[in-house]
Amino acid sequence: MMRKLYTILVLVSTGSFAQQLPQYSQYMLNEMAINPAVAGKDNYSEVRSNNRQQWVGITDAPRTYMLTLQGPIKGKNMGLGMSMYTDIVGPTRRTGLNFSYAYHVKLKEDLNLSFGLSAGLMQWGIDGNKITLHDEGDQQLLTSYKTTPVPDFGAGVYFHKKDKFYVGLSLPQLYQAPIRLYPNTYNNSKLARQINLNAAYKYAINEDFTLEPSILLKYEKPAPAKLDVGARAIYKNQIWLGAVYRHHDAVSALLGYMYQDYLIIGYSYDFTTTKLKQYSSGTHEILLGIRFTKKQAATWNSKPQ
Repeated sequence: MMRKLYTILVLVSTGSFAQQLPQYSQYMLNEMAINPAVAGKDNYSEVRSNNRQQWVGITDAPRTYMLTLQGPIKGKNMGLGMSMYTDIVGPTRRTGLNFSYAYHVKLKEDLNLSFGLSAGLMQWGIDGNKITLHDEGDQQLLTSYKTTPVPDFGAGVYFHKKDKFYVGLSLPQLYQAPIRLYPNTYNNSKLARQINLNAAYKYAINEDFTLEPSILLKYEKPAPAKLDVGARAIYKNQIWLGAVYRHHDAVSALLGYMYQDYLIIGYSYDFTTTKLKQYSSGTHEILLGIRFTKKQAATWNSKPQ
């Protein structure tokens, strides 16, 4: 089983037959990880972090750590953002740093259209000691830990109405840069361009409860499209419960809390629906965030009477 799993994980990480980018069950809580056009969309800055442990119980299963920072440029219809991440899948590791710029066009009151670009560098590595080879002639793969830098560019468009709805379209890994881990061997590995479409709508049930359905559609040729459909029931913009269905993959349960409109914590647990459920107890994901608002800054700066 483990040899087969290693083969699958290597294909996921380096080949053209599966999606290269990591996935998140709480995709609706960190849009900056999806679309650079999100940078500066609100009148505050924020930091958010996703930490995901996938397929607990399986050796060398995927682990992903993401940190994003974004906010507006004061007095300008622009925003800046940054994302740092490490994505570990079996013998492979991707560590990257991306910077984002977004320009915002006000169409009507609280109705905006944003355009974003991102650029950065990814360090792609593979640990040959964790690979079980099929052909003896490939022994050079086992010699050491190999790394190579890869440029990374992306773009996005984001249409939203504050506290009501949003629709985003993004193209991560827009430039299909070659991955030259072993320059002296034949290698056609490259970054795979992906298309992401995400959207959500907030429906006010009454003064206390809001329902927020959301979707995330990911497509990367030649892999089949992946669709996540979810919904959150939110109480007084503070506490939420929800669920996400990922087609042919998993069902996720969501739980979260927003403290005084600036500190956010979210947790999700994935119930695997594929045959991997025979070997894994599921997937854990934790999201943490801090929002820097004028109201909160005033509270921090105030002195006790």
